[in-house]
Amino acid sequence: PSYLPDNNSGPSVNIYMSLEEVKKLLGLDAELYYVRNNIVNHQALSFPLPVPSETNSLHFTWHSRTKVDYRLGFHTENPEAMSQPRSNISAHGELPQSPSVFRVDLVCSGKVDEEAVLTVQLNLTTPTSNYMVLNFKRSKMCYKMVNVIWCAVLLTSALFALVDGAMAPTTSTQVFYISVSVCCIVIFLVAIFLAIMHLHSMKRVEVEESVSDSGSSQGLSQPSTHTTQYLRADTPNNAAPVTNPPSLRIEKNDLRSVTLLEAKARVKDLSVSRDRVTLGDVLQEGTFGQIFHGVLLDEKDPSKEKQVFVKTVKDHASEVQVTMMLTESLKLRGLHHRNLLPISHVCTEDGEKPMVLLPFVAWGNLKLFLRQCKLAEANNPQSVSQQDLVSMAIQIACGMSYLSRREVIHKDLAARNCVIDDSMQVKISDNALARDLFPMDYHCLGDNENRPVRWMALESLLHNDFSSLSDVWAFGVTLWELMTLGQTPYVDIDPFEMSAYLKDGYRIAQPINCPDELFAVMACCWALDPEERPKFQQLVQCLTEFHSALGAYV
Repeated sequence: PSYLPDNNSGPSVNIYMSLEEVKKLLGLDAELYYVRNNIVNHQALSFPLPVPSETNSLHFTWHSRTKVDYRLGFHTENPEAMSQPRSNISAHGELPQSPSVFRVDLVCSGKVDEEAVLTVQLNLTTPTSNYMVLNFKRSKMCYKMVNVIWCAVLLTSALFALVDGAMAPTTSTQVFYISVSVCCIVIFLVAIFLAIMHLHSMKRVEVEESVSDSGSSQGLSQPSTHTTQYLRADTPNNAAPVTNPPSLRIEKNDLRSVTLLEAKARVKDLSVSRDRVTLGDVLQEGTFGQIFHGVLLDEKDPSKEKQVFVKTVKDHASEVQVTMMLTESLKLRGLHHRNLLPISHVCTEDGEKPMVLLPFVAWGNLKLFLRQCKLAEANNPQSVSQQDLVSMAIQIACGMSYLSRREVIHKDLAARNCVIDDSMQVKISDNALARDLFPMDYHCLGDNENRPVRWMALESLLHNDFSSLSDVWAFGVTLWELMTLGQTPYVDIDPFEMSAYLKDGYRIAQPINCPDELFAVMACCWALDPEERPKFQQLVQCLTEFHSALGAYV
């Protein structure tokens, strides 16, 4: 049911989270309105806002200019994980006529390790029987508490017993044994505490790796330019998964020391004859690199052919550029995931320009596709919907989650290094030739190396420190690219000033028509402390839930 105000009352009901509360939960300098002058923000209500595990209370600000009755209730999906929530206001009454704050306490039971999902239900009714039902959703990770208190009581009792004994006349030997016992007790307590902290840090939300592909739904999308700046956002820390790395790893820092002969040797097992490859139209072209739409003939049956992307270089390309194209193409080699596009074959015959072959994807480069959608908006506003964009983000997060589990660091995640097919399926690619094909996205900061400065985390800019968590930062920027249909981030900031700009807490602004919940996801990715950023598994889960919520109202 929806709420309708009295005809003669004018705007009245306002329910929101204050700036301090939003800062505490999301790290944003903003107020989050659930009801503003009787208009309900359904997207905000449907999003299960994550609550840090150390936060035990929520605060809501509300008021009404007219008489409005309320009833307050709570529902916890897994009561074993969270005790029954309580509030500092009664279960029913009237909304205050001046802005007031009410509190909801949510305390974990300590019995199990689970995520507790809480719904705060607020029913509002006017004297004319108009009413609305508001459901505020919150999720909080709760952890099982080891019986430390009981151990501490026993050990403390023993400690006091020893101290009492020490009060009696003692010998130097007795004093020595008492001191040693006290030290052992202290060390034991510290060890228990560290063990609990370790268990908590290792606990993470498991997300099913195979998220079903989201169907393409058409709708109006109007992402645009900057609005305001904001400070960094903090999120709870959870440990990253660790699995075996792939058999072949080539890091960016190794590229300068690799010779062309070594690069060819590394791809020798992927080599195919140049005669089997036919080049078609040029899809992209840079100063020394090109990408063609090509055809690869089957080795056993020449009548069978396979469409491919062909990355190659022009005649004037240097040996270093050829070497980097080959080595960077191997970044995703040997990895198999529906949201990855690894290299399939190479042609490295003597006397011929080396070519790198990848499976063909109909709509090609994601950044170019997004910009085409933006250009087509005036004539075709149904070209891409917000649901489609969130679905793309989910797929990129799924692919990156797979890479993080394989301990592969991409180092250059961006829309330009993704491709998309005609069924809206997105695949992450390597960054071979990206510096040449998208020169405006790379900058040299005086170290003779072009880097994607506007997509890099602060620790990567300052210390050349890359990890899955720096990839999370780049994912946040990629999500921003999606919501702006391919705009360039930090376009007004000098690349040499980027590190100082980020260190001071500034970030790219919320795109126009980007929901607050989605922007909060971006903001979490840009925390200065890498350990405060979410993991890709968490991002998949959060975006999937948001996508479902969008589907309920589109």
